[in-house]
Amino acid sequence: MSNPINTRIVLAARPSGEPDASHFRLERLPVPAPGPGQVLLRNRYLSLDPYMRGRMDAGRSYSPPVAIDDVMEGRTVGEVLESRHPGFAVGDQVVATGGWQTFAVVDGDAITRRLDGMTLPLSTALGVYGMPGFTAYAGLHEIGKPQPGETLVVAAASGPVGATVGQIAKMRGARTVGIAGGEAKRQYLETIGFDVALDHRADDFSEQLRTAVPGGIDVYFENVGGKVFDAVVPLLNDFARIPVCGTIATYNARGQVLPGPDRLPGFFSQILRQRLSVRGFIQRDFIDLFPRFLEEMGQWLADGRIQYREDIVEGLENAPEAFFGLLKGRNFGKLVVKLE
Repeated sequence: MSNPINTRIVLAARPSGEPDASHFRLERLPVPAPGPGQVLLRNRYLSLDPYMRGRMDAGRSYSPPVAIDDVMEGRTVGEVLESRHPGFAVGDQVVATGGWQTFAVVDGDAITRRLDGMTLPLSTALGVYGMPGFTAYAGLHEIGKPQPGETLVVAAASGPVGATVGQIAKMRGARTVGIAGGEAKRQYLETIGFDVALDHRADDFSEQLRTAVPGGIDVYFENVGGKVFDAVVPLLNDFARIPVCGTIATYNARGQVLPGPDRLPGFFSQILRQRLSVRGFIQRDFIDLFPRFLEEMGQWLADGRIQYREDIVEGLENAPEAFFGLLKGRNFGKLVVKLE
C-alpha cells in the first residue's frame, strides 16, 4: 500500500432520544500499523445492528459504551493485509470487531472466526450465518424451546433474527406467526413459510393477532416491545416462554420515563399467575453452542431449508443514514454496508 487512508466514522456526541447526523463524524487518517500480536484488516463488509444504539449512550449495559471520538463499534468481515500474530496470514478472511472504518488493527487473539473456504457469500457471516442467526438459534434452543404443535409468535419477523426464528421453529414442528411492518414485509414472511403473517401497522392489528392464535401463544420471541408486546401479553398461555432479544421500539427513549400508566405490577402478577418464563439474553451467553450452530445452519442453508434476505448499502459514508433507517424499520433484511 502506498500512503493508504483509513476512512472512519466516530461518535461525535451522545444523543438524547433519536440520533441524527450531528452525533457522528467522518474522519480520514493514515492507516495504523499493527503491533505485536495484532493484525491489520481491510474491512470488506460492516454489519449494522440495533444494539449499536445502546452503545451510543453512557448508561450501564452489558458492554461498555463507545467513547466520544472513538470509532463506532461494529462487526466486520475483513481481509488480513498484515499480520504480527502467528495464527493469521496475509489473505485470511475473518470476522472481527473492526468498527465503522475501512481499515482496522485488531488483536489476533480476539478474532474467533475464520472464513477461509466458506462457500456462502461472505456477508452472510454478519447475518444468517453469523451473530443474528446465532441469536435466533440460541434464544430458541435455550429459552423458547418450541415444541411440536405449539404456537410461536415473533416480532420484527422479516429481519435476520426474526426470519431465522420463524424458520427454525417451523422445522421443530411449531405453528409460526410472524409480525412485520408493511405489506411487502408481510408478504415476504409468507414466502419463507410462516403459517400466518401480520402487519403491525394495520389499524386492527390486535384483533388480527387474536384471530391468528385461537389457542394462545406458547413462545413469544421479543425483538420490538411497544404496541406489539401490548397485543401479545393478553394472549400468552400458561407456562409461555419469552426470550427477550431486543426492544427496538424504546431504544431512543432509554433513560426517559415513558408516557402512560405503569403496567409493570400487572405484568409481574401475570408472570406469577401464568408461570411465565421471561429471560433477556445476549447471544454470547450461549457461545458454547456456536460450533453446533455453524454445522447445522451451514447444512440448512445448503439444503435451502433456511432462506435469508440482505439489504446491502454501498459505501461507509452512507452508514449513518442507513443506521437511522434501521431504527425506524426501513431496512428489509439484514443490513450490511459494503465497504469496497
